[in-house]
Amino acid sequence: MKKSIFIGILAFLSLPFIFTACFRNPYKATNKKHAHQIDSLTDIAGLPNNGGIFSDSVKQPPYWVGTTNFGLRKPNFVIIHHTAQNSCEETLRTFTIPRTAVSAHYVICKDGTIHQMLNDYMRAQHAGISKWGNLIDINSSSIGIELDNNGYEPFDSLQINSLLVLLNRLKQKYTIPTANFIGHGDIAPTRKNDPNFRFPWKLLATNGYGLWFDDTLATAPANFNPYIALRIIGYDLKDSTAAVRSFKRHFLQDTTKRLNAVDTLVLSNLQRKYF
Repeated sequence: MKKSIFIGILAFLSLPFIFTACFRNPYKATNKKHAHQIDSLTDIAGLPNNGGIFSDSVKQPPYWVGTTNFGLRKPNFVIIHHTAQNSCEETLRTFTIPRTAVSAHYVICKDGTIHQMLNDYMRAQHAGISKWGNLIDINSSSIGIELDNNGYEPFDSLQINSLLVLLNRLKQKYTIPTANFIGHGDIAPTRKNDPNFRFPWKLLATNGYGLWFDDTLATAPANFNPYIALRIIGYDLKDSTAAVRSFKRHFLQDTTKRLNAVDTLVLSNLQRKYF
């Protein structure tokens, strides 16, 4: 009985995907695979997970005790990507082919259409090998949003408007901190540059999604270390050149790889303002 209730809960979480289906849905077959994977997760989650893992040298409990105090894990980060593909349909196909092993929670098309491909509480495969601060398993605590953009074009205003609406819902629903709206290039600076230097991070920050610096920049303290500031913000300094380039792309729409005087002032301002 308890297992059937749990299955019912996860089935309810999948309702948005069921409601969006129609008789001519080209993804009808992959939607069935999606439902099958949901069922397999309910089978795992509905069973005690301590049976058989202890050796005979450890005393076994006479019965299983399940806590009454638990819930689904909630996301605490939003990672923004560009698709690096040429259409929404191409990306949807990519995310429905098992061999690609990549996915995202949301795909936003150029015309502003939002596809939710996975429930927010579930783990998508969008961040890959990445790090932010001390966090290395970013997929387990984040929502991935893909913007239909090949990486070489401006972002459509309709697309950005839809993104802002979505970010507002996510921030309010999960109480995601302002600082935790970041880009794929920020968390994987040696591999990725998305959502690229054309992305309007200042507009997002003005609306409460991500950090930004003041218009007036004070002189940095005499002992200020810009690399320590990068680390404090969250950047991985394993490759400091890649980290600098990622920071400049995000905050200054600059693709060069060396810190200059303005970059140092911006870093000083961000550290003083938020940390």
